Amino acid sequence: METLIVERKDGVVTVTMNRPERKNAANAKMLTELLETFIAVEDTPDDRVMVLTGAGGSFCSGADLGDPNGPATDAKRAGLVRMRRLGDVALALHRVTKPTIAKVDGVAVGAGLSLALGCDLCVCSETARLSMIFAKRGLSLDNGASWLLPRLVGLARAKEIALFGGMWSGTEAASIGLVNRALPVGELDAFVDDWATTLAAGPPLALSMTKTLLHATSTASMEQAVEDEARCQALNFSTADTVEALAAFTEKREAVFIGR
Repeated sequence: METLIVERKDGVVTVTMNRPERKNAANAKMLTELLETFIAVEDTPDDRVMVLTGAGGSFCSGADLGDPNGPATDAKRAGLVRMRRLGDVALALHRVTKPTIAKVDGVAVGAGLSLALGCDLCVCSETARLSMIFAKRGLSLDNGASWLLPRLVGLARAKEIALFGGMWSGTEAASIGLVNRALPVGELDAFVDDWATTLAAGPPLALSMTKTLLHATSTASMEQAVEDEARCQALNFSTADTVEALAAFTEKREAVFIGR
């Protein structure tokens, strides 16, 4: 990898965007590597949780507008083709059926903030700076932001965030539900490590189905939701992990899940 650092330990895969000299701006190479990495995480049984973060005190400053091969600047491809490549990254992240956590410090703006919000959970430092800056650059939303924002904060607040393109601190973002937590920067690593470790020790199939059930509610009726729940729960009851969980409850011990 030229632009990412990928580390695996005890079921947690940590993906670090590593262009600190550009505040981890996403150039064409990074987008390709993110796409490949998200697909690989989904296809790797030992990867139970993914943490996405940035090097050098920043998360991601958005698309690298100085990259001649980037989604905004590649003269060899039509604009719609270029932007669909960016959309493919957002979809690949969305299709990871394992829990994903964004760990955000410094700036997360534009497509970079879309990446953070595309994770299941987003934990940031209190002093992180978050912005859907597109409007200030004469642009509309991309990288999945138009789908993500209203689902996180409601339509009215989503319009405020998107139309003004203002900058929000981590503390402000947490207060409106844009992110899950805002913490002092010195506590960020330990908190995310604890969440990731807890999820990695959880029941992989049940967590995966819980995540996909929640995603499906954006288009499902109540009738469809309860039917989907019934199918997933019936499958859970047939797994070794559920048998282990019930035995561990009876025996007053921690369950050990194997993903089957």
